[in-house]
Amino acid sequence: MITGIKHLAIAVRNVEDALKRYEAVLNVGDVRRHSFEKARTHEAHFTLSGVDIQLCQSWDADGRFARYIAEHGDEGVHHVCYTVDNIERALAEATTKGATLKPCAACKVTGPHKHSEGWVAFLEDKLAGMETEFMQVYKPGEGPDAGPRTV
Repeated sequence: MITGIKHLAIAVRNVEDALKRYEAVLNVGDVRRHSFEKARTHEAHFTLSGVDIQLCQSWDADGRFARYIAEHGDEGVHHVCYTVDNIERALAEATTKGATLKPCAACKVTGPHKHSEGWVAFLEDKLAGMETEFMQVYKPGEGPDAGPRTV
């Protein structure tokens, strides 16, 4: 079912301030900055040991990352995105074991749907206080603008 970790999303108050700390302490490089209007976030992404780390700041006080900080009292790992080889099979297995699906915070779609890097779905169930995301990474030619998915 799970083939790896795609990314860790870390809720931060301010992306630039957090990035300065990561650069100083961990000497991270090759930082990619993103602003997502649909999700209403500023983000900085970098890779450590093959795992994408995403520092995520909400634009709004009631945004998903700001809410996480308010609920937990500090910045921290908001969610883990696990890679799967077949998202429908992974979701079927998870729901058979009692997990429930939740809508994507950005697009409000429940269940597998196209994302920038692969088909994604989110679980309502939090593991160790973190949201859980599954992603079936696109193969060449399957990107977000390609036709229907074949598995």
